Amino acid sequence: MADSLDLRQFSRREFLRFSSAALISVLALSRTSFAYADSGIQQDASTPLGRITKKRLDLFDIPSEQGKVIRELALDEVLPITNTAIGSDDTTANRIWYELNGEGFIHSGVVQPVANKLNEMVTNIPDTGLLAEVNVPFTDAVYDLQNPDESIRLYYATTHWILGLKKDGSGNWWYELLEDFYQKSYFVKTQHIRVIPLDELTPLSPAVPANEKRIEVRLGEQLVIAYEGDSQVQLFRCSAGVNKGDVSLTPTGDFTTDYKRPSRHMIDGNDHHMNTFNLPGIPWISYLDVNGISFHGTYWHNNFGVAMSHGCINLPPASAKWIYRWTNPVVGVGEQRGYKMLGGTKVTIK
Repeated sequence: MADSLDLRQFSRREFLRFSSAALISVLALSRTSFAYADSGIQQDASTPLGRITKKRLDLFDIPSEQGKVIRELALDEVLPITNTAIGSDDTTANRIWYELNGEGFIHSGVVQPVANKLNEMVTNIPDTGLLAEVNVPFTDAVYDLQNPDESIRLYYATTHWILGLKKDGSGNWWYELLEDFYQKSYFVKTQHIRVIPLDELTPLSPAVPANEKRIEVRLGEQLVIAYEGDSQVQLFRCSAGVNKGDVSLTPTGDFTTDYKRPSRHMIDGNDHHMNTFNLPGIPWISYLDVNGISFHGTYWHNNFGVAMSHGCINLPPASAKWIYRWTNPVVGVGEQRGYKMLGGTKVTIK
């Protein structure tokens, strides 16, 4: 192995600490079934899983694109993350590589860390609905239980509103989910989605006066820092807007989180066939301006620390959830959105 490569390996404890969304870190298939969970593959509880987020990626024998290609990986292929290593490319903020299934290495930026946990069905669904998140690497939601060929793929950590329950012709139960862009419904297997408990929706640091909470976004370092008074209480790596010429697509200046949503289907444009992105269930959104710039959870890449977005501030879902819970205004349980003119937490982007 080349001397120029830093192949330092990590223990599981070090890996979890290193990649935790709550700490400073140098990060954060073709459809064959309704979900990875349906494959019958059992997850080793001690080993995290990784989902490939792009088509046709190479797996290398060393953590470097200069290595030998072992095989090609497919979109939505799910493999155990068996180890981590630091690559030699010091020109990028994210130098973490994952070893997958003990076979070889791939850059962590194209692997979404996921889990595969099946859930008990919840039958008591209030009129306001229940907020839930996908708890398997992916699942295919269908628009018509009698004709399951038309579907949309929902990914791990995406959030959705459960509206009710419906049984199909084979006696299987499905949750009816709100498709909040086109305002219609689709259906997902109940075991693939977890109802989010109330204690995960309560505000963080509610006793801190609203005027003492503030957030600073440093585009040059791709960092989000939260303060209570003069004390730094949180720091996250982010992926803000890419540069267009000499200007970042993420605007600079002072903003407030006046408008928040726990879930949103984001589409670029109103024509489904012409948009450049179609992202259902984006979680934990804290908007900053009327143009839609926001903090939000991200499941289509894991390349935090590197500018990646169209202008929003991409965060790991757990980090976006922290921002959503900590900032003002508070979105009540059962509310699909929260808005308070001039009542949000101050955010400075520079």
